[in-house]
Amino acid sequence: MSKSVLALILLVTLLTWGSLHQAMTMESGHKQSLDRHMKNVTQITFEGDNGEAYFSWDNQRLIYQSNRGGYGCDKIWIMKIDGSDKRRVSPDRGAHTCSFFFPGDQRIVFSSTSYLPGNCPPRPEAPPGAHYVWPLYPYDIFVANVDGSGLEKITDNLKYDAEPIISPDGKQIVFGSQRDGDFDIYLMNADGSNVRRLTERIGYDGGPWFSPNGQKIVWRAWYPETPEELALWRDCMENDYIVPFALDIWVMNADGSNKVRLTQNGATNWAPSWHPDGKRIIFSSNMDDWHEDIKRFGHNFELYLINIDGAGLERVTFNDVFDSFPMFSPDGKKLVFASNRNPKKPRATDIFIADWVE
Repeated sequence: MSKSVLALILLVTLLTWGSLHQAMTMESGHKQSLDRHMKNVTQITFEGDNGEAYFSWDNQRLIYQSNRGGYGCDKIWIMKIDGSDKRRVSPDRGAHTCSFFFPGDQRIVFSSTSYLPGNCPPRPEAPPGAHYVWPLYPYDIFVANVDGSGLEKITDNLKYDAEPIISPDGKQIVFGSQRDGDFDIYLMNADGSNVRRLTERIGYDGGPWFSPNGQKIVWRAWYPETPEELALWRDCMENDYIVPFALDIWVMNADGSNKVRLTQNGATNWAPSWHPDGKRIIFSSNMDDWHEDIKRFGHNFELYLINIDGAGLERVTFNDVFDSFPMFSPDGKKLVFASNRNPKKPRATDIFIADWVE
């Protein structure tokens, strides 16, 4: 997921807006948050909806998805970390999501429906009682040169294949797929060969991400526990969509062994990635937006750090709006994330970058 579409919870944010945190100052004409561990928070996209911005290995560029330019669905773009030199690198038709640089920054990977007729795939209707769904479009995974040339389709599956992340040595791709009738995590060679399934439990396993040394994978998961939940999940898979679920952060070895659950709070914990030290994980959660009067979690997602043993939970951002899709630069000096914190665009998501203060 959507490292994912703008993924499942990004759709939640379409309903989310509010005032910014009181501790906001003005710098260079933009609101700047006094969040923990961050300084010089800077907005670097201003047009359309934007999400899932991820660093190049040399720390100098970002690859992300956006509908900027009036597109009806997301395309893949590359820009410098100051927001300049934005260039589209995906085909100009079809829906696109989940992009990433190969080591060396000369090739990229992303998911796309551009191989299908038409422009943007139709969204499924929400089932009775649900206000929205995350559509599971029939994405396949593509690789290309960094300028978008040399496009090559490396998966061939009528169901969802997306969320590709490249291993640090450039030899493997971990991804999420609906190919076996459930939603699981898979590993394949960088050319699309030798596909192996890493998760087996019925339910949602998505958003996988390699650790800096390539030996572990973090991901998010939800598993049905009652007959009613199982029936709901089967309906989701049959109709190619997902409704919002509580999600937890898990870690496993890169071969799928030694699965460990890190969170268990009933909230939606998602969009995990790694601190460059390999000992901590940063993720987004609504765990602190509990509403006692209605007995449910709200839409305000903040960023958190947690150790890989599940200890040391620390809240990073303190706002009244959505913060998610965090990624550290490989050198650990910067953090990029997506947020609704621009009050001029309260229902749109933009990319922000900050200096990381350890």
